[in-house]
Amino acid sequence: MGSINMSYLNPKTVTLIGIPGLEHVQFWIGFPFLGVCLVALLGNIFLLIIIPTERRLHQPMYIFLAVLAATDLGLCVAIAPKMLAIFWFGSYSMAFDACLTQLFFIHALQGMESGILLAMAFDRYVAICDPLRHTSILTPLFLVQMILMVAIRATVLVGILPILLKRLQLFHSVVIVHSYCEHMAVVKLAAEDVHINKSYGLFVAFAILGFDMIFVFISYILIFQAVFRLPQKEARLKAFNTCTAHIAVFLEFYILAFFSFFSHRFGHVSPYVHILLSTIYLLVPPALNPIIYGVKTKEIRRRVAQMCILRSDIE
Repeated sequence: MGSINMSYLNPKTVTLIGIPGLEHVQFWIGFPFLGVCLVALLGNIFLLIIIPTERRLHQPMYIFLAVLAATDLGLCVAIAPKMLAIFWFGSYSMAFDACLTQLFFIHALQGMESGILLAMAFDRYVAICDPLRHTSILTPLFLVQMILMVAIRATVLVGILPILLKRLQLFHSVVIVHSYCEHMAVVKLAAEDVHINKSYGLFVAFAILGFDMIFVFISYILIFQAVFRLPQKEARLKAFNTCTAHIAVFLEFYILAFFSFFSHRFGHVSPYVHILLSTIYLLVPPALNPIIYGVKTKEIRRRVAQMCILRSDIE
C-alpha cells in the first residue's frame, strides 16, 4: 500500500479538463454551444407555454412533446453550466459526489427522452393503424401511466450506475478527460476491477436505447404497411405527414446516440472528436426538436407568431 498515491483512495474531488487537445480554443468553442443551449431553452420553454394553453394541442402526441421538452430543458441545465464554466473560467474541479449526481441526471434524462420517443411512436401507430380506438386507448390515465413508467425505468436502471461507481475506492487518476461527467469516462479512472460497471453500463444502454429503437422500428414498419394500404394517394401523404416530425426527431436522436456510444467503447477516434460528438448528441437534439415540431405544426407556428407580435406591440 505504500506505493499507492493515497490522494486517489476514495477521492473527494475530480478534475474535468474539457476537450483534450483543444484547450487553447475551447474558450471560443463555448460560444456556439451557448448559442445551441439558448435556442434549446427558448424553444422548449415556448413549447411548455404553448401546449398547455392551446386546446387543439391537448392530444397525446403533444402531451408527450411537452414531456420531451421538459426532459430537454433538464439536459441543458445538467450539462451546460459546468461545461461553460470549464471553457470560460477554468473551473475544472468538481466534487466527486456532484460528478456522480450530474452523471445520474444526464443518463436518466437520456433514458427518459428515448422512452418518450417510443411512446410517441406508439401514439402514431394507434392513430394510423387503429384510428377509431385512438381516444379510447390513449386515455389521460394511460398517458400518465406511460410517462411514469418511462421515468421510473430510467431512474431505476440509471440509478444503479452511480451506486456501482461509489463502491469503487481506488483510482489511478482523478482527471476526467471530458467536459461533463459521463459513465464510461469515470469508470476508466478506476484502478480496480470494473467488469461489473462496464457490463451493467452496456446492459442499461441496450435495455433502454436498444429496446426502444427496436420497438420504434417495429411500430413504423406496421405504420408504413397501413399507410401503403390506403387507397388514395392524398390519404397516404396525409397519414405519412403526421409522422415526419417524429421520424426526424427519432433519427437525429438515435443516430447521434449510437455513434457516440460505439465510438467511445469500440472506436479509435481522437478524444476531442468523441467529446465534441457526445456533447453535440446531448445538446443539439434539444435545440432541434422544438424547431422540427414548430415547422411541422400549424398551431405551434401560429401561437409563436402571436406571442412575438404581442411582445413587439408591448415594446
